[in-house]
Amino acid sequence: MTDRYDYIIVGAGSSGCVLADRLSADPANRVLLIEAGGSEKGHLTEMPLAWFRAMLSPAIGWGYMSEPEPYADNRRIPVPRGKVIGGSGSINGMMYSRGAPADYDQWAQLGAKGWSWADVLPYFRKSEANWRGESVHHGGSGPLTVNRNAPHPIIHPAIVAAAGRMGFAELDDFHGDTQEGFSSVDITTHRGRRGSSAARFLRPAMARPNLTVVDQALTTRVIVEQGRAVGIAYDREGTSHVAHADREVILSAGTFNTPQLLLLSGIGPAEALRDLGIAVVHDLPGVGQNLQDHASIRGLYEASGPITFDRELRLDKMAIAAARWHLLGTGPLTQMPIGAQGFVRTREGLERPDLQMLVSSVAMDAQVWMPGWRKRRGDYLAVASVLLHPESTGSVTLRSPDPRDKPAIRFNLLATEGDRAAFRRIVRFVRTLFAQPEAAALVKAEVQPGGAVQTDAEVDAFVRQVIGTAMHPTSTCAIGPVVDPQLRVHGIAGLRIADCSVMPAIVGGNTNAPAIMIAEKAADMILGKMPLVRAA
Repeated sequence: MTDRYDYIIVGAGSSGCVLADRLSADPANRVLLIEAGGSEKGHLTEMPLAWFRAMLSPAIGWGYMSEPEPYADNRRIPVPRGKVIGGSGSINGMMYSRGAPADYDQWAQLGAKGWSWADVLPYFRKSEANWRGESVHHGGSGPLTVNRNAPHPIIHPAIVAAAGRMGFAELDDFHGDTQEGFSSVDITTHRGRRGSSAARFLRPAMARPNLTVVDQALTTRVIVEQGRAVGIAYDREGTSHVAHADREVILSAGTFNTPQLLLLSGIGPAEALRDLGIAVVHDLPGVGQNLQDHASIRGLYEASGPITFDRELRLDKMAIAAARWHLLGTGPLTQMPIGAQGFVRTREGLERPDLQMLVSSVAMDAQVWMPGWRKRRGDYLAVASVLLHPESTGSVTLRSPDPRDKPAIRFNLLATEGDRAAFRRIVRFVRTLFAQPEAAALVKAEVQPGGAVQTDAEVDAFVRQVIGTAMHPTSTCAIGPVVDPQLRVHGIAGLRIADCSVMPAIVGGNTNAPAIMIAEKAADMILGKMPLVRAA
């Protein structure tokens, strides 16, 4: 195997798989894609309904936990990240969401020239084959198949009607002219299986002789000579290797691993590097700073009747459903148990939604059951409430110079009064929604937070006890402090970053689709192509 390439891509995640496809489309480009994890093939990662088990599987995850969160009762927050071909796109909930147009216009206002909504929409459209067909908002012929998750026949219309009483519209397309309102969700599946960027971009490209994919390989540093990135060092099967890049090294290792790799390579805050005994290659204070994620809490309601997915988890039913999925790619295992979704503004004066609300037809801790074997969980509705634009920010730093050590992750959840006040509004918004006649008819009782939680202090205590993240980390190598708008690392030639770490600010929606868009746009930059024509 050659050790010299034109382009080296570190990380076969949502962005890296797209880059490998786009850069290797020209047979003259020798491309290496290197990944710490192994194959994404298997029912755990391919079956849509198995996503939560995939997300928690130690076999395909990094096993990260946050440092104790000082404003969340010093709890350590689980941080699922995919250590597998496809990255976190092989273990996530497959929800396709872009955020609001104002999110990207904010990027441009923060100095990310060429990243406004008009600039990025053509790249969203390029990657996409949307179930709605080609339109000004959607692509119809891209590799990424976006399907409508089947609306729950009882829960969906009830939640939409209840929201309508509160003044929120029902949306056919929350990627259209407005994001605010209630709808079903879009998911990235293909013929009943997960449609990750690994499945839809990388796998078809792997037959190309100019694309080399090396898995089970931990990249330990970027090699920099005379101010230029010339390759990487990596370990595989107990042996150290070096790969050389004649043109560029592109880091797509994700919001935690990309800054970790920069720091291990001597690129970051000089004082912190010296404290760890790492030789400073380039002083870049922004590396690992400005960590952002969507803060999330879960509510739970006991359902008023047999309307939830829990009944479908009976062992004999699941066996039939599994056979149907395996043989035909159809049935309940091809869907997500999400009854309805809402993007809302919880107070006046906000330019864009600050809450994403997801009503699921099953409790998150529900399991397959069978009389005489395991007790049934029962009929419950779970409500995920996601704060889309938290003020609190955190960091990713090194514990040691050892690349096998996990990075130190600090979210600083609830660090500001603004975030704490937002969750008070969110808890009361959800309660108001479920007090509307249509939604109230779905439930018997509020289980979590529970009726005893009423005052601001009680709500704050509840939030501290349950808060986590929506697993959408961004912004640790942001455009501005760490990279320029062409995604080139300041001060180091031949080194770019293309993943969610470059976001100047987190977007108001799930981050898988933006990660793919970033890679699409980065590929054109790397290849020296003119950007796609801006949207009107």
